Amino acid sequence: MPEWTDRAIILSARPHGEASAVVNLLTETRGRHAGLVQAGLSSKNKQNIMMGNLVEADWRARLPEQLGTLKIEAVRTSSATYLDDPLKLAGLGAICALLETSLAEREPQPVVWDSTIALLEIIALSEDLRWLQFFVRWELGILASAGFGLALDRCAVTGVADGLAYVSPKTGHAVTEAAAGAFKDRLLSLPAFLGGQGPLIDTDAALMENSHLDEILSGLAISTHFLRKHIFALMNKDLPPARLRLDEMLQNQTTANANK
Repeated sequence: MPEWTDRAIILSARPHGEASAVVNLLTETRGRHAGLVQAGLSSKNKQNIMMGNLVEADWRARLPEQLGTLKIEAVRTSSATYLDDPLKLAGLGAICALLETSLAEREPQPVVWDSTIALLEIIALSEDLRWLQFFVRWELGILASAGFGLALDRCAVTGVADGLAYVSPKTGHAVTEAAAGAFKDRLLSLPAFLGGQGPLIDTDAALMENSHLDEILSGLAISTHFLRKHIFALMNKDLPPARLRLDEMLQNQTTANANK
């Protein structure tokens, strides 16, 4: 009988029958994996399978290809960290949805595991909105792990590392202001925190200004474009609603700031 025990992050839990749940996990050594948690939706157990929880998971089945059953023990719960912060909660939802929809099942993802654990720690400890910069970098890391890394350190035209301002939506290579020329309107803006021009965001007050929220939105526009192009277009799907909701919340914040 195949079985294993591993650390994991809860990505989703869907009802199955009266009280059980099919739970999707990102495991430390086995990649994305699902299993049935008996009575997972009972009052005793449902707190253990909340999205974003870090857990210890025991999986077993009669045959390796079967769904199998899971026993879950929470190591760290997400409720105290996210439920009082709508934007962090939206970020958590986006992370879990992207992992569930973009990763092949049962393929080890050690780099993605490490980067996700680090990102969740940054979000939990962050007292401002700069975690969004790390979220964008994490999304670019998802692309790199899938073999679609971007080249943002040098200009694709001149080879220089200074004055980078744009990203080609076709190649994923950086371009300087000078090299962009008349084509700049066709390129994606490269924010300072990814190596572009402009001041880095160093305070939460600065981040709440529209100019700096635009920097975050520019970073999300880059990762959104290439996630769509290289991962989700291959599945004939758009990004998951939870990821689009995060964009919408930031766009709404920009509009609210402009109307003050």
